[in-house]
Amino acid sequence: MTRPDVYGAARLGYVVVESRRLTDWNRFGADAIGLHVDELTRDALRFRLDDRECRFLIERGPAEDVTAAGWEIDDHETFDVILGRVTAAGLPITEGTAEEAGLRGVERLWRFPGPKGIVTEIFTRARTTTVPLRMRNAAFVTGRSGMGHLAITTTRPERLHTYWNNLLDLRLSDRIVERIGPAKLNIRFLRSGERHHSIALAGLPIDPVRTSVQHVNIEVATLEDLLAGFHRVTELGFAMAWSVGQHTNDRELSYYSVTPSGFELEVGWNPVVVTPELEATWEPTTYQGISIWGHTVVGNDVVTLMSRFQAAVRSLRGQEDTVPALSSTPLGARR
Repeated sequence: MTRPDVYGAARLGYVVVESRRLTDWNRFGADAIGLHVDELTRDALRFRLDDRECRFLIERGPAEDVTAAGWEIDDHETFDVILGRVTAAGLPITEGTAEEAGLRGVERLWRFPGPKGIVTEIFTRARTTTVPLRMRNAAFVTGRSGMGHLAITTTRPERLHTYWNNLLDLRLSDRIVERIGPAKLNIRFLRSGERHHSIALAGLPIDPVRTSVQHVNIEVATLEDLLAGFHRVTELGFAMAWSVGQHTNDRELSYYSVTPSGFELEVGWNPVVVTPELEATWEPTTYQGISIWGHTVVGNDVVTLMSRFQAAVRSLRGQEDTVPALSSTPLGARR
């Protein structure tokens, strides 16, 4: 029996962040990045990019990290196929409570373990709102492309690649090889549809990143908004990790700011879109170097460098969570 291919039927819908720094997150999101902010309670706030009630949920807690990623599934048939794969792997599945679904702006959701402790959540119906957006940007690119992408550093890239392929039939867009001092960074970019990538996996012998994600990406609709956001971040005193530059593979212009929780937020503009015409002939390419120009390092004070050193030491001592039930054996052929 042929295994159903769910490629193109799933996209990143929202992320959940746990932080004690809600006041900083509010100022970072609204004033620096220019997002629409809804303050729900003293322990939760949400960011909007479009007519969806929620794209970022910030909940009070100690993690200072992304704790869950929600994937929107096109229809109930595909939803059942994906849940069937998780069940067949023997992973525990729980239905989100009505409160959890409400906070995330979805009608119902199911959750199960994901790599590096990021809970995977899937849903089919997102709640929308007619309340006008109050934000400093003209618009964000979402829709069928989803809200953006996640970039994850890992010492087990093959395992994480297998997890996402087994779950969502992601396709390899391309790879980048970058040297950082004596280390070679191998990055693979996985797409779930027309967005060039929804997951980026950066393979390293040791992991210098404390957080589960290295960065989250969102895409503005205009170059003016990209540049204005860069200036607001710097003028308001938030840390900038990488200056404006252009990537070699997807050609996206972007900058990387440091969120109040420590992982980075990439704000980008005008990346390559893998249209059906391009999809028909797409062949993965390996690029040398992350950027054509720009993306120079900003800051890197002693505290930041020590934090990365400590994270690298921890990665040598600990076992990275790869969810072996879905990452050990590829299930079926993949492109």
